[in-house]
Amino acid sequence: MPKDTNPHPFESDRSRLGIHYFPDTVHYRESDLRTWLPELKKMGVAWLTLLAPSDRAIPEVFLRGLMSNGIEPILHFHLPLSHQFQDGTLGLLFRAYASWGVRYVVLFDRPNQRRAWLASTWAQSDLVERFLDIFLPLANAALQAGLTPVFPPLEPGGDYWDTAFLRAALQGMERRDQVQLLEALHLSAYAWVDEHPLEWGEGGPERWPGAHPYFTPPDQQDQRGFHIFDWYLAETQAALGKSMPIFLLAAGRRLPNTDDTPATDIDEIEHANINLSIAKHFISGASSDGVREPISPFVLACNFWLLTAEPSDPSSTQAWFQPEDFRLPIVAALHKLVRLGDAQQPDQSTPIHQPEREHDPLPPSSTQEDTLPSLVEPKIISTQSPDGHPIAHYLLLPKYDWGTSEWHLDAARPFILKHNPTVGYSPAEASLAARITVVGGEQVFSEELINELRQRGCQVTRITGDGTEIASKLAST
Repeated sequence: MPKDTNPHPFESDRSRLGIHYFPDTVHYRESDLRTWLPELKKMGVAWLTLLAPSDRAIPEVFLRGLMSNGIEPILHFHLPLSHQFQDGTLGLLFRAYASWGVRYVVLFDRPNQRRAWLASTWAQSDLVERFLDIFLPLANAALQAGLTPVFPPLEPGGDYWDTAFLRAALQGMERRDQVQLLEALHLSAYAWVDEHPLEWGEGGPERWPGAHPYFTPPDQQDQRGFHIFDWYLAETQAALGKSMPIFLLAAGRRLPNTDDTPATDIDEIEHANINLSIAKHFISGASSDGVREPISPFVLACNFWLLTAEPSDPSSTQAWFQPEDFRLPIVAALHKLVRLGDAQQPDQSTPIHQPEREHDPLPPSSTQEDTLPSLVEPKIISTQSPDGHPIAHYLLLPKYDWGTSEWHLDAARPFILKHNPTVGYSPAEASLAARITVVGGEQVFSEELINELRQRGCQVTRITGDGTEIASKLAST
């Protein structure tokens, strides 16, 4: 592919190794963070792809816990293409995430696949233009909130050939004068290694000029492999005359994901060797099996598939941390690679020949207290006002050891304008009020604290939930 003339400098000091978290949206508790953060750090992970729900926020304490430990979250919204989103539909979530320090949001998933659309809409003409009608309002809303929108990963090949879809989308955005968006927009790509060898497609269309959409001659190679980024960067050069930063998602070798096709030791070793070869190249920059050329600086992160999953999830057989505390050989190999560092690697091409299986239990969350931002434990002082309740109404908001959350104030603004309460973060001050509205669950304000407030004669109402749920309850109270 053409040499990059405008290398992306913003993440030059950050490791480019990453991984996908659970393929669900229910493992965002503080206890989950305490369990998995030490494992992520041992593997040298600096990026984490999180599946983001559209109806509530991933808890702030979870995201800040990652970021305070040097792990950058990439939030992936798998949104339905059957729904026409308005500009402000997800605006509250976007503004909250931006205020917490989140930077990257991936919007939609594989819009070049027939199954992503209703049958009636897929069959209509101008598919790419109709996707832009849905994508652009949300991408611009994310940009206005202070986030960096990321163009969705496409199915390599796909029902609508992915490179053709990408070029048409970029040209469509330019034709619609989306100047600011194109300046900020990042790309993403599924860089899995399945039926092809790791080196498949390296060099992009410059090396393989005979490959065309829907047709790859026997003597040619295409984008359907790990080196998909060479092809996507070439498409951005052709469409816009410049390269764009890109995230590699679900990268590397994946094991079978069906319960009736168990992974063998040979599969696991091949899985480890291929993924270790990729990791070595990102850490040291040295040539390795299947990766001979330097990887473009526009590739900001390589997020492997998959950290872990619930046993009932179809992807659980692909997880690096599997049920019953079993770990695939890649985990031990990556631990060793990170410990030694690139300068001490004796042989960058040394493969794993025997299964390096780790079967150690995950660390209990209680042993990792010092690595996480813990909640400030609220206490009530014994001082009581002589006239009982000098404050009529108090809105008690959460406070963390890293500070207060601006999002809670933004979400509470309609409530404050309606009820005119005293607003603060002190349970001691709140105990002087006849009525208290508490924002936060038991992980923020314990049930013992609530009972103590009630014993002091306070009428207490607790509002719990995540993201838009809290905002909605405050607005309707």
